[in-house]
Amino acid sequence: MDQVNRRWLERLRGSAAAWRAGLAGRSRPAWLRRPAWSRLPRTRKGRRRAVQGVVALCVVALLPATWLFVTTDSKIGSVADAPRARVAMVFGAGLWKGEPSPYLAHRLDAAAELYRAGRIEVVLVTGDNSREEYDEPDAMRAYLKKHGVPDRRIVSDYAGFDTWDSCVRAKKIFGVDRAVLISQGFHIRRAVALCDAAGVSSYGVGVDAVHDATWYYGGAREVFAAGKAALDAAFRPDPRFLGPREPGVERALASGR
Repeated sequence: MDQVNRRWLERLRGSAAAWRAGLAGRSRPAWLRRPAWSRLPRTRKGRRRAVQGVVALCVVALLPATWLFVTTDSKIGSVADAPRARVAMVFGAGLWKGEPSPYLAHRLDAAAELYRAGRIEVVLVTGDNSREEYDEPDAMRAYLKKHGVPDRRIVSDYAGFDTWDSCVRAKKIFGVDRAVLISQGFHIRRAVALCDAAGVSSYGVGVDAVHDATWYYGGAREVFAAGKAALDAAFRPDPRFLGPREPGVERALASGR
């Protein structure tokens, strides 16, 4: 290599080294830096504390779900186990093209079976009718009528926007003190716990369901919903819509079979 090329190569190497040194001395842009919480502690003590913190968070997150299981364990069964009660409550579970979804249809089938067996007298269907084009209670009523439950024995709650609202309205609006609740197994414990907190003595019928994607989603969702349920049971907020007292259940009970 001749003298000129050697000097040129040395200058190039020196420039590259200087560039790397300058880059090392400069701080990264904020958007490239890892957030402090995501960096692992450097000491063994710090790592141990981080693990303990994660375990503590998991325990706190699972406490509401544990509360649901402990408080409702003796109040859950199948259709065959359901005690006699004057009122059954069926919670909405979505519509498909205006008809009850398969999950909701299973709940309604259980209610119709209990009625035909003489185990219940009135079915309170509670669901969402916040939009004119979406009417869960009327779809539930139509389904029950097709399956042998007389119209006069069905009462509709059009403001059951969530489980807590349905339970509070059953007590305060419809005067229900005791009821059999019907829902899927992944939801029924929360329904029983919340209705008990709202003043409705409850027994839960958990209907069977195919373990499809909806079932797994519902089960995972319940882990988070249990936290809201614990807050609702503790603070007992008013439902989104309360309204005046309605005699629908009393009239339905007074009518003959």
